[in-house]
Amino acid sequence: MSYEAALRVLALDDEPFMLRLLKRALGQSRVAQVVTCGSAQRALQEMDHREGPPDLIPLDLNMAEMDAVEFLHKLPDRHYTGVVILVSGEDERVPESVDRLVRAHGIKLLGQVRKPFQPEALAARIEKWALTDGDRRGVERVPCGVNDLRTALANGELVNYYQPVVAVASGDFVGVECLVRWRPPAGGLVFPDQFIGVAEKHGLIDELTSGMFSAAFAQAREWRDAGLTLQMAVNVSTDSLSRVGFPDLVTSYATAAGVPPESVILEVTESRLTDNLAAALDVFNRLRLRRLRLAIDDFGTGHSSLAERRASPFDQLKIDRSFVHGAATDAKRRAIYGGALALGKELQLEVVAEGVEDRTDWDFLLRTGCTLAQGCFIGKPMPAEEIVGWLAKWTMRLSKESLLSPS
Repeated sequence: MSYEAALRVLALDDEPFMLRLLKRALGQSRVAQVVTCGSAQRALQEMDHREGPPDLIPLDLNMAEMDAVEFLHKLPDRHYTGVVILVSGEDERVPESVDRLVRAHGIKLLGQVRKPFQPEALAARIEKWALTDGDRRGVERVPCGVNDLRTALANGELVNYYQPVVAVASGDFVGVECLVRWRPPAGGLVFPDQFIGVAEKHGLIDELTSGMFSAAFAQAREWRDAGLTLQMAVNVSTDSLSRVGFPDLVTSYATAAGVPPESVILEVTESRLTDNLAAALDVFNRLRLRRLRLAIDDFGTGHSSLAERRASPFDQLKIDRSFVHGAATDAKRRAIYGGALALGKELQLEVVAEGVEDRTDWDFLLRTGCTLAQGCFIGKPMPAEEIVGWLAKWTMRLSKESLLSPS
């Protein structure tokens, strides 16, 4: 089953005619499940009572009982990690303001559609997103309750995938980002947006994180023994960062595997970091004292101040993919990307561009002097055993496609 065919969509608009148009457009994009709601309250009830969260929410901005702004404020409480499309007939400045609100909550925005719209245009946008979000191809959607997750943890069904990170100027392979996946016995692959929220809510996040660290550091040791000295980046829940003993836990796994702490990068999402910065600073400093490195992930989606960034002991700044892919041709994305890049350099941080999807993105990074990059143009997340084969192909591409010279 392709990811496109497995999409779950919750369409929200208080105009019946617009709902019919939305359903028609969604039908053209061949999504598997479409639920339409005429009010935001009804949409929240659907989210609370259905087995799995929607992947995509086309959302009308101006609704009578509860408008889009209030609805968006309620999504983080439901650990929503899907994508939103804003549908609006409002003045252009209103959607732009809501756009900033969406990103401040750490919600991914696919874009905006102006009313009246053509169903074919919306279908094309959804299809392009499904096809270009290469990391999600072949992903199955399965119900995930706390008992399902406990069983998966007990049976070792959670596995690590690794996405390559390369130096932009030289093309050198410098590291990987570790991304957890759930591989059920029935087959398929389940993404973390279906189970991380469950783990955090039911106190299983430490067990999940421990499993990730143990496997990631063992793999890093194996690569080192084979002559590949790589940085290993691992995503960390802010729930884990609230534990005083967390630095000792990470250090113990690195020591047991024989991995130098300075080769370990712990990634914290900016939007989650801002809400917990004061509580987490103590843990951050203890991690740095143990020579572990820290990265701000998805930078640009939160609303942290420059003072907070200056005071935080980070080593890397990762620019969110929504400001990287397409920045070469989109003035607003380019401005945000440029500001993040300049801030990173001013604070003497390594800057990593996420979401490098095509040659245009790659050439843009070369021209602007970004430090590091990752994305499907370079290599999608993959099992550890595929890394060596990927590296051989990447090395060949560097010369064959002249990747170090902008086209």
